[in-house]
Amino acid sequence: MVSTPRLVIAAPASNSGKTTVATGLMAAFAARGLAVSPHKVGPDYIDPGYHSLATGRPGRNLDAYMCGTDLIAPLFAHGSAGCDLAVVEGVMGLYDGASGQGELASTAQVAKLLRAPVVLVVDASSQSRSVAALVHGFASWDPEVRIGGVILNKVASDRHEALLRDALDESGLPVLGVLRRAPQVATPSRHLGLVPVAERQGDAVDAVRAMGERVLAGCDLEALMALARTAPALADEAWEPAYAPAEGPRPVVAVAGGAAFTFAYAEHAELLTAAGAEVVVFDPLRDEKLPAGTAGLVVGGGFPEMYAPELAANEPLRRAVTELALSGAPVAAECAGLLYLARELDGKPMCGVLDATARMSERLTLGYRQAVAVSDSPLAAAGTRMRGHEFHRTVLEPGAGPVPAWGMHQPERRVEGYVQRGVHASYLHTHWAASPEVARRFVEHCRAR
Repeated sequence: MVSTPRLVIAAPASNSGKTTVATGLMAAFAARGLAVSPHKVGPDYIDPGYHSLATGRPGRNLDAYMCGTDLIAPLFAHGSAGCDLAVVEGVMGLYDGASGQGELASTAQVAKLLRAPVVLVVDASSQSRSVAALVHGFASWDPEVRIGGVILNKVASDRHEALLRDALDESGLPVLGVLRRAPQVATPSRHLGLVPVAERQGDAVDAVRAMGERVLAGCDLEALMALARTAPALADEAWEPAYAPAEGPRPVVAVAGGAAFTFAYAEHAELLTAAGAEVVVFDPLRDEKLPAGTAGLVVGGGFPEMYAPELAANEPLRRAVTELALSGAPVAAECAGLLYLARELDGKPMCGVLDATARMSERLTLGYRQAVAVSDSPLAAAGTRMRGHEFHRTVLEPGAGPVPAWGMHQPERRVEGYVQRGVHASYLHTHWAASPEVARRFVEHCRAR
């Protein structure tokens, strides 16, 4: 049974203040000595970095499209075990989900799967009495979604607050917080959203502290905690990465990290470790060698386009990666990793493992994908079906090698990525918790070297 008190922080639309409120609540409750479990609906890697900074715990994603609805509560239970409170930040608007697939992957669906009360964050900057109609509509749209209260954001004055409160008195929903219109907390954005924590260091710490102070000053933490405690127990068993690996030495799997490669789901390292690997993180911006004894390499997503000159300048590491890949060692590369393995990125030399060039583009490629492995690789056997997500403003030419990685079935049919020797490289982000055999297969190939 999972009895962790929990709240889902949602909004009528994007840019209403969900991240400020959710991160601020995490920081404010953590400052009171509570163990707070941070979660994010959807595939986003960046917000969980701020959540982790606020709580001191791994930020975890709850994505019903990539992982399936049956895994949402078990993944939540895994992340929240032993915690006093869990805060789940929603995605987009409360009822927005995977395009053309109803409520799938929406904040509303995740709230229902977790049986968690929802706190609606409303941008009140351009309304007064109409806020009641807005809140009433969201609260009554789906009777299975329980909105337990409202936090008003961007409130202009005492009079504005009084008008909003009077209107909401008629809705029957309590106002659990009021945040005044103020200069934005310093959380700069760029082409794929907020700048990741790893790139901002001290500034990110200051931003999270400011969010916590703002929420502490404007929100009723006692009422919010009381609401969180109304969430009923869940009967789901916690997801576990447990697996009985073969006896023998643990192969070293090097995982790229640092400012250029910040996109990673916590469960991936847990699955690799459970499958028998020794996971060692390295920074391609700073380290000139791969970790000692590296038998396999994982290079996930991030922002290599922001660091192309620095990555190019680290010639010793680029040579080491190339030599490892050419030796046939298992290499799994997603998005940023795909670019790093290419011949060049925006004219700067990369590893040259793949005969392809990459460049920045004005076009954003974004959305969920259904994929099937086209051929055998250390990551997936031919015919393996997975769901994933694309999120990039770069273009790789050619987009697929002689042996592609994936055949895509949504939104259009195409092949994509590269499989050569032990390399599996693609733009597709995947969540291995949905297919733990991927991690096991990868580690078994590392062990066989």
